Amino acid sequence: MIFEGQSIQCRLRDKGIAEVCFDNQNESVNKFDRATLNEWLQVNELLAEHKEVKAVMATSGKPVFIVGADITEFNELFSSSREDLLGWLVEANKAFTGFEDLPYPTAVAIDGMALGGGLEMCLTCDFRVASPKAQVGLPESKLGLVPGFGGSVRLARLIGPDNAFEWLSTGKAYKPEKALAVGTIDAVVDSEHLVASTEQMLLDAVEGKLDWQARRAEKKAPLQLNKTEAMMSFMTSKAYIAGQAGPHYPAPVRGVQLIEDSAGMKLEDAIKAEHEAFADMAQTEQASALIQLFLNDQVLKKKAKIASKTADIDVKSATVLGAGIMGGGIAYQSASRGVPAVMKDIKPEALEQGMDEAIKLFGKGVKYGKITTDKMAKGIASIKPTLSYEEIKHTDIVVEAVVENPKVKEAVLTEVEGLMPDDAIICSNTSTISIDRLAKSLKRPEKFCGMHFFNPVHKMPLVEIIRGEKTSDETVASVVAYASKMGKSPVVVNDCPGFFVNRVLFPYFGGFTKLVRDGADFQHVDKVMSKKFGWPMGPAYLLDVVGMDTGRHAAEVMAEGFPDRMSKEDKDAIDVMFENDRYGQKSGSGFYVYGKDKKGRPTKEADPKAYELLKEVAADTKDFDDEEIIARTMLPMIIETIRCLEEGIIDSPAEGDMALIYGLGFPPFRGGVFKYVDSQGIASIVELAKKYQHLGKAYEPTTGMLKMAQDDKKFYPSDLS
Repeated sequence: MIFEGQSIQCRLRDKGIAEVCFDNQNESVNKFDRATLNEWLQVNELLAEHKEVKAVMATSGKPVFIVGADITEFNELFSSSREDLLGWLVEANKAFTGFEDLPYPTAVAIDGMALGGGLEMCLTCDFRVASPKAQVGLPESKLGLVPGFGGSVRLARLIGPDNAFEWLSTGKAYKPEKALAVGTIDAVVDSEHLVASTEQMLLDAVEGKLDWQARRAEKKAPLQLNKTEAMMSFMTSKAYIAGQAGPHYPAPVRGVQLIEDSAGMKLEDAIKAEHEAFADMAQTEQASALIQLFLNDQVLKKKAKIASKTADIDVKSATVLGAGIMGGGIAYQSASRGVPAVMKDIKPEALEQGMDEAIKLFGKGVKYGKITTDKMAKGIASIKPTLSYEEIKHTDIVVEAVVENPKVKEAVLTEVEGLMPDDAIICSNTSTISIDRLAKSLKRPEKFCGMHFFNPVHKMPLVEIIRGEKTSDETVASVVAYASKMGKSPVVVNDCPGFFVNRVLFPYFGGFTKLVRDGADFQHVDKVMSKKFGWPMGPAYLLDVVGMDTGRHAAEVMAEGFPDRMSKEDKDAIDVMFENDRYGQKSGSGFYVYGKDKKGRPTKEADPKAYELLKEVAADTKDFDDEEIIARTMLPMIIETIRCLEEGIIDSPAEGDMALIYGLGFPPFRGGVFKYVDSQGIASIVELAKKYQHLGKAYEPTTGMLKMAQDDKKFYPSDLS
């Protein structure tokens, strides 16, 4: 044994091949933390001086290779001085360049994920061999960063700038076939022969059959592009990537700029340029928000993992009550993840619509290469449409998704409970109706909770799990585990009108309708909130998508539950649209009018008639500056979100922010409401709220907010860990 540490072991194999095995003894996966980098430095020093070594092979003792850098350990550096951050980058990169500069041929056997720092390690090698299970990529742009361990500049020299731009800007994890096609890896070998094949490649290099020194020299040299090629490549790529990323995500464009700036440099200098680019991005608000989002997602995954261990039912069969688009979507989601689903309805046409929806979604999976036709056939076969309650007698869980009417739901739930196994769980896919109210009609309220899916089911990651007063912990855990098995991100919330997501959404709509009342142009508001603040769509467009009938009903529920903040004395823009049968997209008109162009593509246009109708509730048109529009729409949402945390409706800022991002499309680069408040400063949010307090109680900061502002507190620790 040459070296034996906690993260790396190094031994000399036959024929002079040294094996550097990454195998962290304290973690389930390999990550680059300080301890691992320090051990790698020691290994490099020993290998450089070892007289019996002829070549070096890197392997992993885990089912994955290396998942990347340990962001929870390194992110504290992001809030330090630029000088300290650059100093850390120089020290960390010594491990990578030290391995790259070993006086022997080097190769890596990639069996599993090699992402971020993991791929950057692979790029230091002269040869890269992967198994079919491998996934390789540089996902740093998803965190608002560029690679910091030489990944961007090495990759550009290896596969050319155009391919490198794609890898850097998308942050995708690529399968080995794609990586082989562009030259990121050199061979694909089945897992059983991976190490032997990698070892043979090194022996061929030692014997001179493969010119490893020429490969290394080419990687260390400037990019081989003439001026015309370079100009065309960089100009076109920057424009395209800037258009795709948008103004709120600077990292992809900075990655292109880095490769352009360092194209004429030797690798050593290019890596120094990469350090500067990394420091530029690491200290942006976008990176801070996106890294926090990543950490928050880990919180959800950890809670789901714990739930799977404490659940009293492992859901292996499900029933969806109520078909149609929503029921079909839920049944598809369950069946596509291996949990067969019965879809029950009282109308044959609803069952047909539900099956059509499921078949369509499976078909899309085949079309885009995500599943095989065989898997599609099995998935469709595992959904059983029925008009009978007979199948419910053997189910583990029932998800009720009938019409959003409390009396109808109560009647259905009562009937179903009597037919189910005693230990089976009932859930209601309700968006507004109190779980405690629905539970009163049940004999086993401890086995009942809310399971609120968002439309369209197959696209929206969030599922709200609503805990009623009598819902047992085991029931909650079982439903969380089932939602996670379905590929969703479950967030547990306590029962209240609107639960969490809808409760905080409708104050946002309230802020919007007050702006319209005071003379704001709804198109201008939409433009500000989408283009400047970053929502996928503005509030008027979102109301059209939600549906004015749905929006009006939910607003009434909110007003009844929170009359001091959400009731209204006068008719508003939503009422006007509803009363004129302008329900939004579903009726072809709302704030906007909807249709199709000559090619059948959907269109959305402003409708002069909408402006005429709004005169009933709106003042004469008035200009509002962008900051006022943002303040007046966002403050009610922000305050209500904080109130939900204070009242215990949500357990943590992390879960609240992820619910808003996954359920509403809150701009990811802002990190969610709590992260946004931290970035702005709670004191400035409180002062802004006081400025608009005359608009009503929805703008009044909570006592907790006032105390936080006084004490200069944040919702997240400054080191993000």
